[in-house]
Amino acid sequence: MTRRKYSIDFKKQVVKEAKETGNLAAVARRYELSANMVGHWKRELESGKHGDIDFSTVPVLDAEEVVKENEQLKRLLGEQALELAILRDLIKKKNPHLLKNLK
Repeated sequence: MTRRKYSIDFKKQVVKEAKETGNLAAVARRYELSANMVGHWKRELESGKHGDIDFSTVPVLDAEEVVKENEQLKRLLGEQALELAILRDLIKKKNPHLLKNLK
């Protein structure tokens, strides 16, 4: 038996219908689901695990900020690559037999 994934909208619909009818088992049978699964979805939705996201609080970056952050990340990546090259050179000079394991 394969495991199926259901969308949050589908879960909300099933739970809403189960609340309206008051019969989890009947709704579960209608959608060919386990009553335990419908109960689990109900508890998840009531606890707010799949609550709606309020996008008004999500910060929006403008193009300048994105470019600035991108440049900063490029600089950090370049520094790390340089540091790695220096460390490999040191290993090559002091212990050439260990260089085989670094490739």
